[in-house]
Amino acid sequence: MLLLIKLLIAHLLGDFFLQPASWIRDKTEKKFISGWLYLHALLHGALSMLVVWDLKFWWMALIIAISHLLIDGLKMTFQNEKNGKYLFLIDQALHVSVIIWVSYFWSAAPLLPGPLLTEEHLLYLAAMLLVSMPASVLIKTMISRWMPFNEVKENNSLQDAGKYIGILERLFVLAFIVSGHWEGIGFLIAAKSVFRFGDIKEYEGLKLTEYFMIGTLLSFGIAIFTGLMVLEIRQML
Repeated sequence: MLLLIKLLIAHLLGDFFLQPASWIRDKTEKKFISGWLYLHALLHGALSMLVVWDLKFWWMALIIAISHLLIDGLKMTFQNEKNGKYLFLIDQALHVSVIIWVSYFWSAAPLLPGPLLTEEHLLYLAAMLLVSMPASVLIKTMISRWMPFNEVKENNSLQDAGKYIGILERLFVLAFIVSGHWEGIGFLIAAKSVFRFGDIKEYEGLKLTEYFMIGTLLSFGIAIFTGLMVLEIRQML
């Protein structure tokens, strides 16, 4: 379980935190001839080695890097406007499947000696990473089909403000669930509804209301599901 959490953290860092948008654009355009695709795969291998911290793990890290290269390259090759969100889900499922196989095939030494970083701490870190950037990408992918409508005037909004608001609200929801304060989620929903009411009232559009509702429910749903999974896994540690 400890190795699995470590490798999941490495994957989340490599795919969502250490991959600039320029890399993604270049991979989408050039597919297998993109140099950033190969650098991205090497980064995943290096991160895997870093979190495991065992030189004997090099060939498993190589498997992770090569599989990541092939999966991402094939995704970019077959991706189009219609199947983008489905290939994103398949892509992530394949990456996680490789990580699960590696974690059960290999037994690694603890990341740090002593109680400085326990399995529970790593579990919390993995959950926090999951509900931040990966969840934002997932939500954006799922609701992208409704994005272009005239009711939204983007020039009145701060750049990327919605993304970071969503990340913060999911982190709050995760913290409330892990600490056993479910009532905090209700206050958070109420507060968001008050602020969003002004936006919806200004545009007076049913599409905008539905768009906000879908995004909000997806955001809270992902955070709640992640929190419940943390509670279940925590009991097994």
